[in-house]
Amino acid sequence: MGNDRSLLMVRGLIGGVLAGLGLCLSGPWWMVPALALLWSIVRSPLAASLWAGVAVAISHRWLIALHPLTWLGVPAPLSLPLAMGVWLACVLAAALLVAAWSCLARWLPGRCGMRQALVLSLVWGLSETLLARWPLFWIGVGGSALPGDRWLAGLAGWFGAGGLATIQLLLGWWLWQLWSVARSEPGQRWRLLRWGVLALVVVHGLGVVALIGSVDRRTDHSEASLPVALWQTAIPTREKFSDRRQAELPERLRQVMDSAQSGGAELLIAPEGTLPLKFPFAEDRGIPLISGGFRFVGGQQRSSLLLLASSRQGTSSSIDKHRLVPLGEWMPSWPALAGLSAVGGLQPGEPSRFWRWGGPPAAVAICYEISNGSALAAAVADGAQWILAAANLDPYPLLLQRQFLALAQLRSLETARPLLSVANTGPTALIADRGVVEAQLPAMRPGLLPVQLDPQQGRTLYVLWRDWPLWVLLLVAVVSLWIRPRPGSGLRPARIRLRKTPPPVQG
Repeated sequence: MGNDRSLLMVRGLIGGVLAGLGLCLSGPWWMVPALALLWSIVRSPLAASLWAGVAVAISHRWLIALHPLTWLGVPAPLSLPLAMGVWLACVLAAALLVAAWSCLARWLPGRCGMRQALVLSLVWGLSETLLARWPLFWIGVGGSALPGDRWLAGLAGWFGAGGLATIQLLLGWWLWQLWSVARSEPGQRWRLLRWGVLALVVVHGLGVVALIGSVDRRTDHSEASLPVALWQTAIPTREKFSDRRQAELPERLRQVMDSAQSGGAELLIAPEGTLPLKFPFAEDRGIPLISGGFRFVGGQQRSSLLLLASSRQGTSSSIDKHRLVPLGEWMPSWPALAGLSAVGGLQPGEPSRFWRWGGPPAAVAICYEISNGSALAAAVADGAQWILAAANLDPYPLLLQRQFLALAQLRSLETARPLLSVANTGPTALIADRGVVEAQLPAMRPGLLPVQLDPQQGRTLYVLWRDWPLWVLLLVAVVSLWIRPRPGSGLRPARIRLRKTPPPVQG
């Protein structure tokens, strides 16, 4: 028995490593084998929690780049422990969540057959969509398909990220079934293999269909193309509020606006947090500017995107950030935590991500609001014709930029909208309305990216229904599971290794 428990932990460790790589490098060829190993330990909460903890430890290791925090006033000896603490808190949260999912698997009737696997996969997929609305930055299984498998990711236009997570969980269950049956019943291996390969062909074929024709374009009257310039400022966050950087910013902005205007741009977009409060604007700015900045509403400071249409009007439109970074932007009202926010503490804005700014209506994601596909789909349903993702991912490494860009592609696929990503150090890119990155600036360097924005109308099935089909399917699967359970269905139990030593002699 001790050997069996050790084997479960080994599977959890290996599966967690593969899952972490899948969340970093992307592609079902990492994630599906990792999920197969998770299914093999699904009834062991301890092993399942190890799987999740290792996966998040690898995929979210960029959190350690928060160190050093001395520029926020954190004492040097506490900086690294605090950054490690944030990272370990995310690891622990993932471990507890997957352990709870494993406990649910033990509670369900049966032996993790097809219906049990469907229920558990849907619970996982829908949980990811719910977690994407919480304060923590959630990078789940649903987004791991991009950019590695765009055909499979095409199904996001029908089922969203929750559906992609459900499909990958079921593919992992099939792979575990295949391995289990091959050990115990070799005669059934080829039948199961044929069904699995057929399922792979079908889901990828449906993904292609979704990519080609997932949008209802009966009311599609696209707006004229809009020439836009995206400004990648590449100002280190740790230096942004220094006197030198603040003194240089007005002249840099003037030069960038002149360059954008001479290149034919009719709009300049700058990243999250570019402009400080009470920024001194030039009398003649030329073209309109959309920039991340700050403003006060009812005595409360907010992080916002600001439209500056003319020097006389000042800020003519804005949308506030709703989902704030714990500690970095929002913090409890505890005196000991007052110094951890670089911007003095913020308050969230309205939850709607729909913005009428004077041009084609936009769906806005500021920083890791990009992980909440449901909110952006709701904005598209309200009439948004493109998505604007503004962020500041410094001081984090390129790993986070790749994950952010994959989520941006997923949001484009879900809504069939072009997406402009503009970030301090990257990714600054144009993503077409089918999730293809058409133009991108090199990371970590300042630059100006001219793009043509082609606003789109029409609605994908995900915009129309969002996650409701998954909830209905979960209800049907649960009812089927409890009304007509089939004792003994599903996976055969793994063969128990015989003891190689005789049991101790009983006195």
